[in-house]
Amino acid sequence: MKNLRKVLAVVGLFAMSLTSAFAQEAEPEYIFQPHFYLNLQGGAAYTRGEADFGDLLSPAAQVGLGYQFSPLFGLRFSVSGWESKGGWVVPDVVYDWNYIAPNLDLTFNLSNAFCGFNPKRFLNVSIFAGAFANIGFNNDEAMDLAATIKRADNYNLDYAWDGTKVRPGGRFGLDLDMRVSDKVSILVEGNANVLTDKYNSKKAGNADWYFNVLAGVKINLGKTYTKKEIPAPVVVEQPAPAPAPKPAPAPKPAPKATDIIQNVFFTIRSSEIVPEEQVKVDEVVKFLKENPNAKVALTGYADAGTGNPKINQTYSENRADVVEKALLDAGISADRISKDAKGDTVQPFSENDKNRVTIVIAK
Repeated sequence: MKNLRKVLAVVGLFAMSLTSAFAQEAEPEYIFQPHFYLNLQGGAAYTRGEADFGDLLSPAAQVGLGYQFSPLFGLRFSVSGWESKGGWVVPDVVYDWNYIAPNLDLTFNLSNAFCGFNPKRFLNVSIFAGAFANIGFNNDEAMDLAATIKRADNYNLDYAWDGTKVRPGGRFGLDLDMRVSDKVSILVEGNANVLTDKYNSKKAGNADWYFNVLAGVKINLGKTYTKKEIPAPVVVEQPAPAPAPKPAPAPKPAPKATDIIQNVFFTIRSSEIVPEEQVKVDEVVKFLKENPNAKVALTGYADAGTGNPKINQTYSENRADVVEKALLDAGISADRISKDAKGDTVQPFSENDKNRVTIVIAK
């Protein structure tokens, strides 16, 4: 069981690092919708016992109906089962029996918890825990073995059972949900199940375990999200102004410091100044050189529609830093530059994407 826990921990950490890499891909216009889903899976089961690992593998299957009532939490009822195996040492023999296990699990979506709700994400990682009733039957091989073995140390099949037995148990596991479309995804699951010592007919003084690795499909029943409508901008046509008379040429005034404001915009997940935004930085440099007493204030921002506050604070700081460096490289003295970063706590623009910006004010 320790080895399985280590494997599940490694898979979970890998999957979380993969989904975290797509944190900035979340789209702000998606709104979660509660929905039912169906999952159909098949795979292999391993029942812990005294035999080689491969000898204790058996087929397993699961069908489930779930309800996702929030981006984080869901409830799933499923029926799993097929076959379990036990091993006996002297004589060296493996025996099997069948079971059906109705399960009720509470699920928790780690990807949505750490990276925000995004129905277009390829990989979602969830954990679950719950309870089940194991209904065992066809234990004839263990009963025949119990009737024939008599060991000197009195270690026999003391818990051999006949007929149909119902035992309660608990379980936990990990789901990897890989999106194919809005309706269908590939679902890979690993779960561990614990129940009383009497499950495998042997008296061991500790709980019995079996483990399942399953793969199959998950089918969403109904809409999982809606898209927020973005109203089209209203364009009001203004009458063309009358042409103004040409003024008489006047002497060019000496350069005088006045306020200049430039909004240097960035693309998503970027703090690099693109060529069309570099033009704005060049205009600020020109203004500062023409007005040697002027100073400049830089404030970096990130959009609140993507990422999370910690990531967005870093982006806003980087965006202010890169504009500062451009000014320093152009010969502007550091004592003429002040700098701040607001993360996503302040949104200067109503349009989400425009808040990936450094606002430059020189005066």
